[in-house]
Formats: sequence, C-alpha cells, structure tokens
Amino acid sequence: MTFVTDPAAEREKRRVALSSVLAAVFLTSMKIVVGLLTHSLGILSEAAHSGLDLIAAIVTMGAVRLSGQPPDREHPYGHGKIENLSALIEALLLLATCAWIIYEAIDRLFFKSVHVEASIWSFVVMGTSIVIDLTRSRALMRIARKHNSQALEADALHFSTDVWSSTVVIAGLIAVTLGQWLHDHSALQADWLFKADAVAALGVSAIVVYVSIQLGRRTIDALLDSAPPGMVAAIEQVVTKVSGVSAVQRIRVRHSGPANFVDLTLAIARNASFEEAHEIALAAEAATQHLFPRTDVMVRIDPVVRNQQSMVERVWSTAARQHVSVHGIRAHEVRGALRLQMHVEVPDDLTLGQAHDRVTAFETAIRSEVTGLDDIVTHIEPTGDNEARRQVVQAGSDQLREAIMQLPNQVPGVKDCHSVNIYRDGEDLSVSFHCLMDAELPISEAHRLTVLLESMLRVQLPELGRVIIHVEPQGAAD
Repeated sequence: MTFVTDPAAEREKRRVALSSVLAAVFLTSMKIVVGLLTHSLGILSEAAHSGLDLIAAIVTMGAVRLSGQPPDREHPYGHGKIENLSALIEALLLLATCAWIIYEAIDRLFFKSVHVEASIWSFVVMGTSIVIDLTRSRALMRIARKHNSQALEADALHFSTDVWSSTVVIAGLIAVTLGQWLHDHSALQADWLFKADAVAALGVSAIVVYVSIQLGRRTIDALLDSAPPGMVAAIEQVVTKVSGVSAVQRIRVRHSGPANFVDLTLAIARNASFEEAHEIALAAEAATQHLFPRTDVMVRIDPVVRNQQSMVERVWSTAARQHVSVHGIRAHEVRGALRLQMHVEVPDDLTLGQAHDRVTAFETAIRSEVTGLDDIVTHIEPTGDNEARRQVVQAGSDQLREAIMQLPNQVPGVKDCHSVNIYRDGEDLSVSFHCLMDAELPISEAHRLTVLLESMLRVQLPELGRVIIHVEPQGAAD
C-alpha cells in the first residue's frame, strides 16, 4: 500500500511558497533603502537577513515544485529529499550571513565609529517587517504542518526569526535614540548607547545562529535517514496489537520530504495460510498509516512457531514447508510410546508412488521437528482440486431419502435431518443433507455424530459414495 500525491496539497504548498517570495522581495527592498539612509547596521543586517530569506524562499519554491513529482525509475522513493536539501541550503545561507554580521558588529564596537540615525522611518520599516514576517510565518507553518513539508517549515522559521531579530533591532534603535536625547538635553554621558545598534546586530546573529543550527541538524538527520524521534516506538506499539502478529522483529524508517518510508518485519505463526499472512500485513500497514499519514509501508513476514510445546502447530508448520495439507491430527500415547495419526492431502495429479514419496519426506521432517515419536501413520488423500466441478445428475432414491429421515430417531443428539440432495455421477451415488443439533454441543461431539450417521448410511447402502453432512445449531435460519 503506497500513498498517492495530492494535487490539491501540492498547489497549496506552491501558492504559499510563492507568497513568501513576494513578501521577501518587498521586505528586502524596503530594509536596504532605509538601512542605507540611516546607516543602521541593525537594519542593514536585517536587510541582509531578508535577502537571504528571499534566496531561501526562491529555493523553497523550487524545492516544493520538484519534490511533488511522482517517483520514477531513477528515483523510486520519490523526490522528497529535495525539500530536505533545500532546508539545509537555507540553514547554511543563514549561518554565512551571521558570520558577516558578527564581523561587522565587532568592528563597529571596537575599531570604528559609525553614526546611526534613528529616524521615524527606521521604526516604520521594522514595525512593518514584524507584521509581515509574523503573518507569513504563521501561514507557512500552518501549511508545513498540514502537509509535513520540511522546506516550508524552514521558510517559516526564517520569517519567525525575522520577527525576533526585528524586535531586537527596534530595541537597539530605541537605545540610540535615548543616547542622542541624553547627549542633547543632559550632562549625563551615555555614549555606550550609540553602540546599542551593533549590540542589537549581535543579538540578531545569536538568534539566527541558534535557529539555523537546529534546522541544520534536523535536515542532516533527514538526509542521513535518521528515524524521526519516537516514530519507531509508536509504530511498534500499534503494530504489536494487530491480531496475528506474534512479534515485531524489525522496524526501519526513513524520512523523505513530506513522506515517510517504513519497512516492517513481522513474526507470525508458521501455520498461517498465505491469505491470513496477507491480511495481517494489510492490517499492519493500515495501523501504521493511520498513525502516520503519507507513509509508504513495506511488510516482510517471518514465519515462526509461537508455541514450541504445541505438537499440532509444529505439524502444521512442517506441512506448510513440505507443501502438503493435513487435518485430523491425533496423538496417542500407549505404554509410553507416542504415535501420531493424521490425514495428508496431496495434489490430485500425483501417482501413488509420487504421493508416497512426498508424504514420506513429510514424515521424516516431522520426526526431526517432534522428538520422541515412535510411529507415524498417515492417510493419503487427494485434495479434490481436479474433481471440484463435475457434471452430475440429480437422482431419486426413496430408500436413501427414507434412511436419512429416520436418522434422528436412531441417534440421540440429532434433532432433525432436512435439505436432502442426492446426485449420481456414473455409477457413484452421493448425498448431502443438513442436520440440526444442540447449539451448546461441543464441536468434537458434533463431528463424532456425523461420522456415526455416515457409517449407518453406508451399512444400509454399501454402494454409497461421497456423503456431506452440514451441521447447524438448532434454531438456525438455514
């Protein structure tokens, strides 16, 4: 079971990515103009930051567009890693910008003096920036979480750091304004306030460096196929509860863009049929995808013996490996000797010699699986695949029908016999009918009664062929 790309989701991601590019163009242009006019390193650092945001937004838009392409021969896991790679590029760009800002801030603090004009336009620009950044950050984060997009999440982090850094820059501008007022109207010397703009730039850098490192670590984890924290434990918890799963032997998880890829190895009973194993695998996939949408799940089945002490289960498991079917397994212990009896079904097209060889190999395998066996007796019978559908005619046999109707009077526990159908296939005469019995009767006792009924019919009609008796609880509709 695999996930399918949602065209509506891809359009929504592209639309919000484009709006981020337009917002970054406006903010970058505005900050550059005001920063150059006021000589504010804080605003210029914000302009550089927004410029990097613009580049990052363009990278994000391209990554979102490319990552939405379906898997192909060269990229069987899809193109989701492009989003992770774009997020890493954004983190590196932010760190490079911070290196320049830190260098310039230290230079202004200790080696050169730059006059900063904290005009009204400085506050207007930074206030406008905060409003736009806050709006875009929330919109991006909402879509990122909705569609599990790391590229959009990285873009949202860019805009959210702009909010904090713009706040720091405004604080620096306020400090510069206060210093200018004290210089003009008071004898108090507060020249250190004129350095607040550079300090604010360092504050911006500290915030951006921290966020960039966190983002970089997460994108590197995704590129190196590190499992998301807690995901493996959560999957193991839900899959273990799936009916038929004996144990979860291995879970492998990789993250690619908005998608997850999960490989499960599940232990199930060796005697489970192919259809049962398939249903268990489907249930495990569904449980995983319910917990983590947009997850591609691959399940590997490992057959195991759940109960090493169960002889029946070990016989069934051995039969499955030897490509035979068994039923009617009975074990008898006579004076310390353990003897095993069963019916073994083989394909119809085998000769007696071929069937005997296959059953002999099966018996040998059982002896190696179950120690202490003194004797194994197998009744070989065809599966009936070649005779499942045959041309027959409905026959009338008053003697047989009357014998069946009298069975409830002769066998205690049998309430009624009805729905009698008699067929003739050449010389063979076969019959099927329904029997009512007590609903609380153990199934083993019900089976014993059907064997008794069949034996009684064969005594009266030795030429009788196949006998099919359908047992139903008293009161059943059919």
